[in-house]
Amino acid sequence: MRIPLRSSRTVGLRAALAAAVTGLLATLVSIQPTAAQPASLQVRPAAAAAAAAAADNPYQRGPDPTVSSVAAQRGTFDTAEMNVSPGNGFNGGKIYFPKDTSQGTWGAVAAVPGYTAKWAAEGAWMGHWLASFGFVVIGIDTNSPTDFDTARGTQLLAALDYLTRQSPVRDRVDPGRLGVLGHSMGGGGAISAAVRRPSLKAALPLAPFSPSQNLSSLRVPTMIMGARDDGTVTPSYLDGLYGGMPAGTQSAFIELTGGGHGFPTWGNSNVTRRTIPWLKIFLDNDTRYTQFLCPSLADRSQISRAKTKCPYVPLGGTTP
Repeated sequence: MRIPLRSSRTVGLRAALAAAVTGLLATLVSIQPTAAQPASLQVRPAAAAAAAAAADNPYQRGPDPTVSSVAAQRGTFDTAEMNVSPGNGFNGGKIYFPKDTSQGTWGAVAAVPGYTAKWAAEGAWMGHWLASFGFVVIGIDTNSPTDFDTARGTQLLAALDYLTRQSPVRDRVDPGRLGVLGHSMGGGGAISAAVRRPSLKAALPLAPFSPSQNLSSLRVPTMIMGARDDGTVTPSYLDGLYGGMPAGTQSAFIELTGGGHGFPTWGNSNVTRRTIPWLKIFLDNDTRYTQFLCPSLADRSQISRAKTKCPYVPLGGTTP
């Protein structure tokens, strides 16, 4: 029997096809993560997604957060502080900031204590705490210890202007990513500042007393926090205050189970584990932190009530 000869062209095509298949199989095998492979060579979709998210958001700072990391007393950044002399529209205070100069600029928050209180006695505990999570914080004293909410709001805005225009750390602060925080009469001051400067990105009134204004024209994303056993700024007062906010304003209401009116005046992680996500979302456009608030609170420890308006979208950002 005569066996037909294959043409040289047919032989060449089959050889090329076999080589291509062999190369493809080798490639597919080489990218499968195995225990023997170095970690740097393994394919990690989650890490790739995180890197892509960081590239899309130039304000993202720090590692991926967890419930425990947000509740910690310190974040990942080493911090420093400096004193601020009286003047510039407020009675001096202190600035806290991350030492890291490789991350670009930081979002910043101005904070003011309550009626007759001093920053050193009431609010200083949170200066380094917040700064270690990637914020510049300026805590101030008021021109008069009995200044009301509107005056405190004016001084918060003056502190932000000083921080971004004149302070020694002005080159570390992004003037487009600013927020305000205050306790009691200072919380009313935070509301007053946010009403008058709608370009602010976040407000955090803690047990706020706001006798001089309501929230009907408030547009700044605002989280109000109170305590169930507060006999000074009562839950019913805060319900009325929060209920006066426009429906379209991104907001939240958090009520702690205890702590009384002074719950923001000591190293209280029940305060920071909620305020840090709020600042991260709205100052840093960091939607990694929405998981702690939406669709409901991820950590309900020491919480008696919570009202949220999910989803939270950073101003100028997109729905996560």
